[in-house]
Amino acid sequence: MKEIEIYSGDFSGELALKYADSGIFCGFPSPAQDYIDRTLNFNEDIIKHPAATFYAKAMGDSMVEAGIEEGDILVIDRALEPVNGDIIVAHINQEFTVKYLDVSDRDKGIVRLLPGNSRYKPIIMKEGDELNIWGVVSSVIKRLR
Repeated sequence: MKEIEIYSGDFSGELALKYADSGIFCGFPSPAQDYIDRTLNFNEDIIKHPAATFYAKAMGDSMVEAGIEEGDILVIDRALEPVNGDIIVAHINQEFTVKYLDVSDRDKGIVRLLPGNSRYKPIIMKEGDELNIWGVVSSVIKRLR
């Protein structure tokens, strides 16, 4: 079930990238958007908890309907408290997986991990299963080309 490879990040330096902070229209071009007026520091603007943040490369296709495809880089924040509906990295019975967290029936003792691909079945935690929510996926980095 190996679905991710986990890497630690180097947050020691500043990674300042040019950033169009007023947005870029995905429809018709805007004449006001012909300049870039500030920088984005990836290590400050994307990474909220550097000491608790890791990267992982997504493997497999169980989350494609969530926009996560094989080869995407997941930014995983272990300092975030997972809530219902979050995409999480779970460690189940000695294996890692990436799924939606469904605790909507937690009062009934039911915890589900839902795939983002209708071809896969939910994982319903049973008594004796070892579940450790390892972190929350806070961002996804895609390579388009």
